Amino acid sequence: MNTHMDRRLHHESVQRALDLGRSADPEALEEMIGLLRTQSAEVRRLAASGIGKLAGFGADPQSAVRALAPIALRDPHPQARQYALKALKAYGATGKSHLNDLDDLASNDQVKDYVRRAAHSAAEAIREAIRLERENARHKCIRCGRETSAEEHTKSQQAFQRTYCDPCFDEIFLARRNFETKVELNKQITAKAGTLVQSDGERKIADWLSSHNIAYRYDERYRILNGHAIRPDFYLPELDVYIEYWGMDTADYKIGMLKKQQLYQQEGKRLISIHPPEKPRLDTILRQKLALFGYNLPPAPGSGVGFGER
Repeated sequence: MNTHMDRRLHHESVQRALDLGRSADPEALEEMIGLLRTQSAEVRRLAASGIGKLAGFGADPQSAVRALAPIALRDPHPQARQYALKALKAYGATGKSHLNDLDDLASNDQVKDYVRRAAHSAAEAIREAIRLERENARHKCIRCGRETSAEEHTKSQQAFQRTYCDPCFDEIFLARRNFETKVELNKQITAKAGTLVQSDGERKIADWLSSHNIAYRYDERYRILNGHAIRPDFYLPELDVYIEYWGMDTADYKIGMLKKQQLYQQEGKRLISIHPPEKPRLDTILRQKLALFGYNLPPAPGSGVGFGER
């Protein structure tokens, strides 16, 4: 009885996704987004495809991209990902905040070739849309308000993902270079894998990751969240998880911490936060938090006392 009902509901959902996709009605977007949450991979695939079709009829691009991105980047079914990636192309520059994730997916040899090709195609389409958008736009320096030339805009976007006139660019560049130098000089603690880190807490995290054969990238400024260049303490590329060690207690530091946490949340990034009082329980905390993202480590050997808890 339950099986028959499940099949009937599945058939109805499939038909509904097809009908909404053909409707050319932008108001259908909200229901299509709801269908993306179903357990059926076929329904998710058809819903993603339908959302892509609605792009040409005025569907809200922000809502569409926000719903499509998790399917495109993390859905367990490769065909659902493929169709969500194709749909992202239709929304052009609205998907620009996901470019780095699309590039990572396109270069990931652990996924299906057709998913990789779809990710590459989506990234290229978004870049082209951004290029055309920039050609037709007039830009102002976000610091002083002066209208910038195309060259100034392009240069500052490439460097900072912001628009600055040349005088402001030079000041920001100098301040950034001084900050980068200060950060590098603070890296004086060596983790077991040879990585230079800034604090004992970061060393313990790096050593824990190495001891469990979890690949990580430390303090690399390469990912863009909502137009902001960030430097995550640790990024685990195989798990698509970020780890931040919030090691200071000043007012300015806490303001920056909250802003950074908000950026992660807004972009749907998977973040693990570690604070200094948690260092003695690092093994337990990292195991538990990674398990929330579906990554389960084998039990710690011996008496059950974890890494860093002795």
